[in-house]
Amino acid sequence: MSAKYFTRRQFLQFGGGAFSIFFLLKYFRNLTGKVRISFQSSFLPTAFKKTLPKKWTKKNINFGQLNFVENKNKLSDSDFLLINDGWINSIDLNNFENINNSSLSDKLDKRSINYLNFFDENNRNKVFPTGVIPYAIVIKNNKDLIYAAYNSWDFLLTKKLTGKIILPKSPRIIMSIAAAIEDINSLGKLKMQAMMYEDKNTLNWLINSEACVAIVPYTLCYQYPKIDSRISLVFPNQGVPLMWNFILSKLKYNTELLVDWVNDLEKNRNIDKLSKQGWYLPFKNEYSQSKFKNTASSKTSSLGPSKECWENSWPFAPLDSQRKIYYEKLWNQSLTP
Repeated sequence: MSAKYFTRRQFLQFGGGAFSIFFLLKYFRNLTGKVRISFQSSFLPTAFKKTLPKKWTKKNINFGQLNFVENKNKLSDSDFLLINDGWINSIDLNNFENINNSSLSDKLDKRSINYLNFFDENNRNKVFPTGVIPYAIVIKNNKDLIYAAYNSWDFLLTKKLTGKIILPKSPRIIMSIAAAIEDINSLGKLKMQAMMYEDKNTLNWLINSEACVAIVPYTLCYQYPKIDSRISLVFPNQGVPLMWNFILSKLKYNTELLVDWVNDLEKNRNIDKLSKQGWYLPFKNEYSQSKFKNTASSKTSSLGPSKECWENSWPFAPLDSQRKIYYEKLWNQSLTP
């Protein structure tokens, strides 16, 4: 029966009350195939956005401004939400449904399962990992730095880089890099090396200033060595920070829409396109896992991190209030000489 021919009596006979309203809303949603998905567009590579079904309604949301009415409305109206680990603490996971049923959770590799263990038991099944992005060291006009960068983060403290490094705005990422440097006061010294802290326009500043080095998510810099011969990308064998990305759902039912999308996401052609743009699917299928096993001998490679780099790289667990206070204290202490 077509939805437009429902009469008032048929509607009441359908079951009545709130259940009927819910059923009809679900019916109309299934009929049109329309779901609403929100994400911060600047965080996602083009190849990933192209995997999203065309019939889904897509909304760009600014996670840094969730107090604004426009962003609040987008968040509340979303059926699905794409978000990374840096912003996961800014939303209330109680507003989302469990989605890690066997159809999805069986796809996840060991690194995904280990990451999900950071969440408490109530929230673990509400976040489905859709990708992991490694940070890269971007070097401009300094080929002599490549070998040192390939082996260790210690090179960031060399005198020639004083005031010439662009660091991420995230203190937590900076502190994790400092922890990998063998120096008693590595955090304080690293901050003294910084020219600025930037996320959105990092590459523009690097190219058009006296900066020599920048730390950037791979998805934002993968194409630069091809268009600017001065630029080199390095992934230290010592490991790099990792940015995890997730999808969340408010749909209690109709999860087949999500399963269908994930099934398409892990097709070989999409895995190839995504990894070339710095986005790696943490799924256990063999082809997806092959992208984490780069054995290229070149120290600078558009193929991404080496297998050794992946093995030594580190994720960031969701912050609780105590850990947040600890990191703020550590950051502030490093400001004093």
